[in-house]
Amino acid sequence: MERVLNDQQLVRRQKMEDLKQKGIYPFGNAFDRNATSKSIKDKYGETSKEELEANVVAVKIAGRIMSKRRMGKMCFMHIQDKEGLIQLVINKADLGEEPYELVKASDIGDIIGIEGNVYRTNPSEQNPKGELSVYALKYIHLTKALTPLPEKFHGLTDKEERYRRRYVDLIMNEDSKRVAFMRPRILSAIREYLAKEEFTEVETPVLTTLLTGASAKPFITHHNSQDLDMYLRIALELNLKRLLVGGMEKVYEIGRTFRNEGMDLQHNPEFTLMELYEAYSNLEGMMNLTEGMYKYIADTVCGKRTFTYLGNEINVDGAWKRISMTDAIKEKTGIDFKANNYTLEEAKQLAKEHEIEVEPHYTVGHIINAFFEKYVEETLIQPTFLYGHPIEISPLTRANQEDPRFVDRFELFISGHECANAYTELNDPIDQLQRFEDQLKARELGDDEANDIDMDFIEALEYGMPPAGGIGYGIDRMVMLFTESDSIRDVILFPTMRERG
Repeated sequence: MERVLNDQQLVRRQKMEDLKQKGIYPFGNAFDRNATSKSIKDKYGETSKEELEANVVAVKIAGRIMSKRRMGKMCFMHIQDKEGLIQLVINKADLGEEPYELVKASDIGDIIGIEGNVYRTNPSEQNPKGELSVYALKYIHLTKALTPLPEKFHGLTDKEERYRRRYVDLIMNEDSKRVAFMRPRILSAIREYLAKEEFTEVETPVLTTLLTGASAKPFITHHNSQDLDMYLRIALELNLKRLLVGGMEKVYEIGRTFRNEGMDLQHNPEFTLMELYEAYSNLEGMMNLTEGMYKYIADTVCGKRTFTYLGNEINVDGAWKRISMTDAIKEKTGIDFKANNYTLEEAKQLAKEHEIEVEPHYTVGHIINAFFEKYVEETLIQPTFLYGHPIEISPLTRANQEDPRFVDRFELFISGHECANAYTELNDPIDQLQRFEDQLKARELGDDEANDIDMDFIEALEYGMPPAGGIGYGIDRMVMLFTESDSIRDVILFPTMRERG
């Protein structure tokens, strides 16, 4: 299908040809910068006009033209680099007539290089100190923008278009750029914190032949040379536990994970997961580690411990609440699933009375979880460790030694959403094999998210895995909290998008 160009695109293509006629390559070459908008403002933000005129500061700066106004033989521009905007002052008399023609022909969106001096404009009513600027002595065209930017004051107002054309969103939307640069700082803080705790970061395969480590539908691909169907991993767990068997003791991985599920404000089919395992630790150890890490990120990256997240004010300071799933359900409904060892039929009757739909593969444990999801989950606003899950919904978790109906597991909830999932890890190979076999039975009853049996992992456990704590963090949701973003698409640079109709 032939692309139809609008009038502005046609004009800009003609300007591109004009540059070629002048011997100027429209798409530029390297430019040796020695300053940025931020470095200039940091160093000279308090320097007066007179001081700058008395002590000349030469700079080389580059960026995208974001505004332009000409006043006779003078031109004022703002260019944008990765750290912000700075004004350029261009005087035809000092720049020269031929270069000034390039300035006149330039468009919003073009990328240019400037050699000049740090300068402050004359004081005005709006700016009593004058505006810190760069006075241009040399103008270098770098890149011709062939398509105009969105209109300044409205930008990309359609969120779908913002996500599809993230490159334009980053140019026009300061908050999008803030989040984009803040995310890697959060990841760096995680690594810094875990390095202090003597953890080792590792990498494990993305392609696998077995579905293990989580309850999720996979993406399926095919390895041609082996003529073998494979999955994109749904979790990181079992390979990291193999490393515990091998004696690495404290390991973690931050990596892309894939689940063939729907998309909403909290879910993207391709997401970043961190899983962490510590030999000789347990559930309490994972709670303490998590609290410490969140507070470290809050302090080092954000400089605060209170955040607005999904419409709630969240405070990560202090000791976080810890409550069992059955106690939380009892608080909301009066039903005590722990004290009353209900039969399946009794639990089904309670579910019916409370308008909870029971699926064919449900056990009492599944019904307990359904009660939690309906009556409790959305009420957990401040950081809360919710522990004591039914064994049926936690196939890889160690059973609680006092009450084997439940497991040593917790989920971290913030603003009504799960942000982390932790375990006192199951290291009994006999028990683990039985759990895998139970998963196959659940699959036969219709649970299409049940796990496969990984016999190599069973063999690894037979060599002996130390008692351990483990946890998985949804990195995207963590970034949402610290950047105060309401959608997972705001914190993933290129989220999965539906096809245009």
